[in-house]
Amino acid sequence: MRRLLLFVVVFVVMAASSAFAEPFRVVQVDLTGAVSPAQEELLNDSLSYCSDNDIRLLLIRLDTPGGLGESMRNMVKAILNSPVPVAVWVGPSGARATSAGVFIVAASDVAGMAPYTTIGAASPVSLGGDDIEETMQMKIKNDFVSLLKSVASRRGRNIEWYASSVETAASITAEEAAEMKVVEIVAPSVPSFLDAVGERGISHMGQTITFAGDQVVLETFDPGIRYSILSWLLHPQIAYFLLLGGMIGLFIEITHPGTVFPGVLGGICLLLALYALSILPTSVTGVLLILFALLLLGLEVSITSFGLLTVAGAVSLFMGGMLLFRDPYGYLHIPVFYILIPSVVFSAFISVILWLVIRSRKTRYIADGDTIVGMEGNVIRWDGRKGQIRVRGEIWAATASQGDFVPSPGLRVRISGRSALRQKLSL
Repeated sequence: MRRLLLFVVVFVVMAASSAFAEPFRVVQVDLTGAVSPAQEELLNDSLSYCSDNDIRLLLIRLDTPGGLGESMRNMVKAILNSPVPVAVWVGPSGARATSAGVFIVAASDVAGMAPYTTIGAASPVSLGGDDIEETMQMKIKNDFVSLLKSVASRRGRNIEWYASSVETAASITAEEAAEMKVVEIVAPSVPSFLDAVGERGISHMGQTITFAGDQVVLETFDPGIRYSILSWLLHPQIAYFLLLGGMIGLFIEITHPGTVFPGVLGGICLLLALYALSILPTSVTGVLLILFALLLLGLEVSITSFGLLTVAGAVSLFMGGMLLFRDPYGYLHIPVFYILIPSVVFSAFISVILWLVIRSRKTRYIADGDTIVGMEGNVIRWDGRKGQIRVRGEIWAATASQGDFVPSPGLRVRISGRSALRQKLSL
């Protein structure tokens, strides 16, 4: 009887302590896609949110093919100096943590992976995806290896494997990663990962933090629409297309004054492109080559080059796209296909516009003939016997048919004759 009573008391005490246990608040943030300044800002915002709202753990769900080297370094620095413990879970199944993702996993306080995920292949490559020149490759690899070794050593992980992920582009599965102490946990879902983390404990700032699975209160960090727009805008291909769109819009506005819409749309695209280029690692040479291409295509209007300027503009545009972005770590680049096709389409589009402009000028000159004779217009300005008038919404150079004719601006006049592109006026 006493044993039964003791059992009941212990059960009631445990139930009461569980019911009144302090909740363990966890915030989950999803880092997916290429690592860029947008993901860097998202991580910083989520860390600030955790610090300001008494969050006990930040959980990063990671799925990335790599990204910008500078952003990766800043994210590693933020995780290592975070006042809140940071856990990284590579998931769901089929996800990966390659290139820059390896560094984020290595920097975390506790790391886990879902089954059928991979990690590794952190060797730097060039902007085109090829191997970097030998001397530069050696410098970058040594820099990466030293960073990974120091981070992995701090977290008590497999230093040799992390170094090999850079030196030989080693890549392993989740099960292999757990066996080789690359990560600590293999879990199929976020709740199971948190259960394992709570049971294992998190070493952070000299303390070991443990918690029960039923204490966890999981929240999802909402980055808002600003992050979605920023993430889309800072994609190098989007920035490149916005730059081309802005150039097309402004070119149409210059060759067809008064159309308004292409100029406004082109201006918006160009401003957005300039904002993205100011954040992304942009080469001045690439930007100048693209602007030079626009200049060459514009000169085709006034210079008879039999298409040579258009060809030169297309070549300049293609080379500008190839050199537009620079990243010493070689993670972000625009595939050649996405540079070649827009260059050809852009040049063809501009060529069509130029052809229409030239044809319209020739057609207008032939069609006008002497039909403009006898029409009336308004004087815009006048000096001596010469000036400018507005007829049918067009501005024409004019001379007076009478020596003593001195009109004032705004005066209504009649055209008495035409000589090439100059009209003769009479009252």
